[in-house]
Amino acid sequence: MGERLFGTDGIRGVANIHPMTSEMALQVGRAAGHIFQREDRPHTILIGKDTRLSCYMLENALTAGLCSMGIEVLLVGPLPTPGVSYIMRSLRCDGAIMISASHNPFQDNGIKFFGPDGFKLPDEVEDEIQRLVSDGDVDDVRPTAEKIGTARRIDDAVGRYIEFAKATFPKGMRLDGLKVVCDCANGAAYKVGPFALSELGADVIAIEDRPNGKNINDRCGSTHPEEMRARVIRERADLGIAFDGDGDRVVMADSEGRLLDGNALLTILGIDMLERGVLARKTVVTTIMANGGLERALRPFGAAVVRTKVGDRYVVETMRGKGYNLGGESSGHIVLMDHNTTGDGLITALHVLATLVGRDQPLSVLAKAYQQMPEARRQVPLNGRKAPSAEQLGKVREEVEAELGDKGRAVIRPSGTEPIIRIMVEHEELRAAERIADQLAEKVAALRAL
Repeated sequence: MGERLFGTDGIRGVANIHPMTSEMALQVGRAAGHIFQREDRPHTILIGKDTRLSCYMLENALTAGLCSMGIEVLLVGPLPTPGVSYIMRSLRCDGAIMISASHNPFQDNGIKFFGPDGFKLPDEVEDEIQRLVSDGDVDDVRPTAEKIGTARRIDDAVGRYIEFAKATFPKGMRLDGLKVVCDCANGAAYKVGPFALSELGADVIAIEDRPNGKNINDRCGSTHPEEMRARVIRERADLGIAFDGDGDRVVMADSEGRLLDGNALLTILGIDMLERGVLARKTVVTTIMANGGLERALRPFGAAVVRTKVGDRYVVETMRGKGYNLGGESSGHIVLMDHNTTGDGLITALHVLATLVGRDQPLSVLAKAYQQMPEARRQVPLNGRKAPSAEQLGKVREEVEAELGDKGRAVIRPSGTEPIIRIMVEHEELRAAERIADQLAEKVAALRAL
């Protein structure tokens, strides 16, 4: 099939350049429509999107491809990825598509699929979609007359998702008296975030909540929380919340503007769930990129940490396979499996707030349980060159691990969403981590093939 079309989180790239073109979206829609039709009955697929300008183009192309295969299409408009997963399950759809490039800049876009169970499609199903696109096996599948599909909009999807998220919040508990800064990243959470928090009683200061198609993730949101942190201090708020472009990630800040990433949020939720006796198998699932401080924070409470490959799909696969109910990534992509099937920024934020209210402690006190282990991160751009092989990267990692010993660890991996090699080094001393990371970046850059 050639180079794999799907990365760790669907298809992604610069909008209107292969593979993120309307032509490819049409073909992918047709292939997906064929795969999702497993029985002799009408089939329905739901499509959601974030606020990027290019979503209009891709939404129409996907809709056309699906309808040409006889699929009934439901359109929910801008809605967080976890909301798309929930609405799809609520309406008993056969699958769903989210058009989003998550935390990437507005010129990028992506297409990711959910199966009827609300989980992202496994690799083998994605590969089958790619095979159908490449081989043209569905080119001659042409329903006609009344068998052609139709499309219609679901106008109350935002309200449905807000009510769903609020229903996961403890009954009888409210957020009265809490002043919260909510950074919506000018993305898919621009309505659901402020509305849900306000309806639970919080005094919400919404920022970056006016999307124009081009300002999604633009110096805002979970990848750029600087303004959110500053507003917390200026407004004397109790805390801040920052979502990413498609609302499946969240980071927070305490009243002093100190940032809490996914490691800190997993620590807070993990300890609370442990003490309430609801943390399945006393285990938190995360990836190889999570900070070692997470394990150090949870160990005294008797909790274990299981690590997976990078990507929320691998976290979820491990959680499903082993029966775990809490997992996530350093980026703030947190999965509370008791409530949703994918990372959910809004539900994560609500449950951190529930912990805060239930324990009657400010976020700054809860956050003390987590102390980040010094780490250094580097990115080596490929610049059009071929990435080093897994064997080459493994050899470089083995060499540095001998130097690190039991004082730290190193991770070297190709990004699943960008043409770069990511490097992360943890060490008990920050200067040592920085030095080793710089050395690794030089070695990896020298391995890039023309």
